[in-house]
Amino acid sequence: MVAIGLSAGGVARVRFALSCLWEVMAGVRVLRDPGRHAIHLPWANRVRPRLAEVGLLDGLLGQLVPPAPGYLPDFLTPPPAGLTPDLDQELAVLRATPPETVRTQLDLCPGPRPAAVADLYADPDAGLRRLAEEIGTYWRLAVARDWPRIRAVLDAEVFHRARRLAEDGAAGLLNDLHERVRWEGDALLISQRHCDAPDVPDGSGLVLVPSVFVWPSVLSIAAGDVPQLAYPARGVGGLWECPAEAPDALGAVLGRGRARLLAALDAPRSTTELARRTGLSPAGVSQHLTALRAAGLVVTHRQGRSLLSSRTAVAEALLGASA
Repeated sequence: MVAIGLSAGGVARVRFALSCLWEVMAGVRVLRDPGRHAIHLPWANRVRPRLAEVGLLDGLLGQLVPPAPGYLPDFLTPPPAGLTPDLDQELAVLRATPPETVRTQLDLCPGPRPAAVADLYADPDAGLRRLAEEIGTYWRLAVARDWPRIRAVLDAEVFHRARRLAEDGAAGLLNDLHERVRWEGDALLISQRHCDAPDVPDGSGLVLVPSVFVWPSVLSIAAGDVPQLAYPARGVGGLWECPAEAPDALGAVLGRGRARLLAALDAPRSTTELARRTGLSPAGVSQHLTALRAAGLVVTHRQGRSLLSSRTAVAEALLGASA
C-alpha cells in the first residue's frame, strides 16, 4: 500500500497532466506481456512486427521496462508539465536527469543488468542520449499514427474529471479514479501488492496522469518532490474498435450522416477524430455538428487548442429509443 499525504492544502495542489513518456513506457510494458492487456491486442499485433524489424524491444528501452508488475525506474517518467504533451520537451527533461539519480534508481532493479543497461549505468549521459533516440523511433513506429485518437481519449478524460470535480468535489473525483485508489482522511491510498515505494507523509500535491496504455492497473511514483499517479482513462475499451453503427430508424429521421456522428460521440471527440471514425469529410462533420447543436443534440467545448463535441441527454435518449 502506498500512502500519498493529501491534506486539504495538498488537495488544492492536485492537477492533471498528459504525458507522451507515460504512454511510451506503459505501451512498452503492454508489448512485453500483451496477455495482461487484452484490450490493446489489436494495437500490439499491428505494431510489434515493425518494432521487431529494428530490434527495438531488445534494446535499451526494452531492457529498462519490465513486464508488470516489475519496477519501472522513476526517471523514465519525469513529472509532466501540463495538458499539452510534447515528446521533444519531455525527452529534453529525460536527457537532463542527473547521473546519480539514474544510478540510484537502476540499483533498485532486481537481477543482473543486461548489457545496454550496464552501459547506461557506466555512462548515464551517453546512455540517456541513446535512450531518447530509441524512444523517438518507438514513437514514430508504434504511437504516432494513433496519437490523434489517443489524445482525443485523454482530452475527453480530463474534461470528464473536471466536471466530476465541479459536481462532486475532491472526494468524488479521487475515489472514482480506479478501484485500487481511495482517499481517506489525509492520504490517497493506492493498493499495489508489488510496490515498494515509501509513503509520502506530508502532502505536496499530486499529478494525476490519465493514460490509455496503463490499463488495467495504476502506476504510481510516490518518491521525489512531485508524486504522480497514472491511471486508465475512460473510453480505453473502445479505442481500437470500429465506431458503433447508428440505428437505421434514427438515420431515417436525422439523415445517415448526422446519425453516424451521434453514434460516434460515445465520448467527447474533435472534428478530425469524428471524420476519421465516420468517413465523412471534416467540412461535412462541421456542417452536421452545427445542425445538431442547433437542435440541442450536441454541445461543444474547448480543450486546449481543440474543440470537442459531445452528446446531450436528449441525444442519448434518442439513441436509446431507436436502438
